[in-house]
Amino acid sequence: MGSVTPKARNIEITAEGLQEDLARLEIQRQALERELAAVTAHLGSVQRALGALQALMPESVPSAAAARPADVVAEVPATTAAAPVPMPSADVVKDGADDGDRAEDGPGDADGSKSYGKLTEQILAYFAEAGNKDVRARDVASALGRDTDSGSINAVRSTLDRLVGQSRVRRVGRGLYRAAKR
Repeated sequence: MGSVTPKARNIEITAEGLQEDLARLEIQRQALERELAAVTAHLGSVQRALGALQALMPESVPSAAAARPADVVAEVPATTAAAPVPMPSADVVKDGADDGDRAEDGPGDADGSKSYGKLTEQILAYFAEAGNKDVRARDVASALGRDTDSGSINAVRSTLDRLVGQSRVRRVGRGLYRAAKR
């Protein structure tokens, strides 16, 4: 190997530094994507719960969104605002047909009611096979092939939480679920 000129060495050092920055930024991007997926899943759950509660509230009580001052809404930076998650109608919440997996929801039945989403059906089928066994959300996600990223796992967790709220699945411990007794 011949001698390396100072200019070539500076370019090499700069390239190495940029490679390190690239690797660090990629890790940071992945962490932020996971955090955003978790926040988005939680936001959807909270919005659905709020919609269900608002459907039960008397008409004279103002909704939380209407009672919220405009300056609080304006404080949210535009860069952090995700696409809005649609609020389910009161009928969907009461029927328990909304599982947050809107892209996979089937067409409505002949009477106009909405059929269950694919993820809910998959989870209920998994619990039907699991019987009286305690399972973790990650195990359910893995069995359904939805353990590829944290967003998919969080979708399973959110759906499990909704099913617990509907008494279709039981929570038997921290992070443990079991099929509801029929």
